[in-house]
Amino acid sequence: MLRTRVGAWVAMLALAAGTFVPCVHAAPAPVDEVIASAFQSAYNLDRPAALATARRAVAMAPAESRAHRTLAAVLWLDMLYERGALTVDAYLGGLTKGLLGLPPPDPNRDAEFTREITRAIDLASAALDKNDDDVQARYDLGAAYGLEASYRASIKGSTSSAFSAARHAFDAQETVLDEDPQRVGAGLVVGTYRYLVSIMALPARMFAYLAGFGGGKEHGIELVEAAQRDPQTRVEAETALVLIYTREHRNTDALRLLNALAAEFPRNRMFVFEQGCAALRAGQSARANDILTRGLEALSRDDRPKIPGEQAMWLYKRGEARLAMHRRDDAVADLEHALASGPVGWIRGRIQIALGHAADLAGSRDRALDWYRRAAETSHAANDPLAEAAAARGLKAPFTDGGR
Repeated sequence: MLRTRVGAWVAMLALAAGTFVPCVHAAPAPVDEVIASAFQSAYNLDRPAALATARRAVAMAPAESRAHRTLAAVLWLDMLYERGALTVDAYLGGLTKGLLGLPPPDPNRDAEFTREITRAIDLASAALDKNDDDVQARYDLGAAYGLEASYRASIKGSTSSAFSAARHAFDAQETVLDEDPQRVGAGLVVGTYRYLVSIMALPARMFAYLAGFGGGKEHGIELVEAAQRDPQTRVEAETALVLIYTREHRNTDALRLLNALAAEFPRNRMFVFEQGCAALRAGQSARANDILTRGLEALSRDDRPKIPGEQAMWLYKRGEARLAMHRRDDAVADLEHALASGPVGWIRGRIQIALGHAADLAGSRDRALDWYRRAAETSHAANDPLAEAAAARGLKAPFTDGGR
C-alpha cells in the first residue's frame, strides 16, 4: 500500500523533484549557462531545442553529474509531454493509476534516460567516495535519485523502484540540509516527500517512518516554499506548490503562482491552461473563461505538436467555466465540440459529466441520466475514480447550481 502511494505521489509531484537545475554556489561554469538554456527551452515547451542543448551540456562536461542529470530530466519531460501527463488534473483524484496504464515509452528514449541518470548517479557517488564531506556531490546524488524516482513512477509505472529511489533522494537531501541549512534548494525533495507522507493513512504513514521517511505537512510545505528563495530551484518549487496548494484547496495561492509562471514563460501554453483551471477552482469563472479563450486562440496558432487530446481539454475547461457563468448554451456548445475533438478517456468521462450537469440545469433529467450513465462507464474504463464518483452522484440526485 505504501509503495503504491509513494509511487503515485512521486508521479504527482513529478515537476517538483528538485532535479532540474544544479545547485551551484560558486561562480557558474560555462556548462551551467548551457544547462540553464536547456531548461529555459523546456519550460517554454521548445522541446527539440531543449534536447539539443541538454545533449550539448553533456558533450561539454561529460564528467559532471549535473550535465547528465539535465539531459535525463529533459528526456523525461519530453516523454511526459507525449503522454499528456503535464496537467494538475492528471495527478489529482486518483488518476495516476490510469496514466500508468499508458503504452511503454519509446525504447530508445528509455535507454537514453537510463544511461544518463545512471551516469549522473555514478559520478555523484564517486565524488562522495573520494570525499564524504562533499555537500555538492551529495546534493547531486539526491537530485539524481529524485529524478529517477519520478521517472520510474510516472513513465515506467514501477512503484517499488520509485519507492527505493525516493528514499535515497530523501536521505541525501536531508543530509545536505543538516550540513548546510542555507542550501534551501535541497528542501524541495525533502519537503515534497514529507508532505506526501503526511497525507497517507496512518498504517502507511507508520510504515514510511520505519522506512526512513519523515512527515509533517506544514513543515513539508514550508520547506518547498523556502526552496523558492534559491534561484536554481525556484521554478520547480513553484510548480510543486501549484500541485500542493491545489490539493489543499488554496486555489488563490495556486493562481498567484501560475499568473507569474505564465508571464515568465509565455510560450508554455500549459501554464496558461493551468492558470485558467486555477481561476475556475478559485471561483473566478469569468476570468477563467477569458484566460481559456485566449489560450484556445493561441493554441490554434501554435504549430508545435500538441499533447494527446489537447484541444478537447481546453474546450472542456472553458465549457465548465461557462456553465459556472450561467451561459449554458455556450457551455454545451464547447462541451459537444470537446467530445468531437478526440478527448482521451478520462477527459471524455468528465465532459460527459459536465453535459449531465448542463442537462440537469435545463430541467432535462432523462438526458442528464443518460450522460451520467455514459460517464460512469467511461470513467471506470479510464481508471478515474473521482469522475466515477461524480457520475454516481449525478445518477443519485440532480445537479444544482448550489452543488458546485
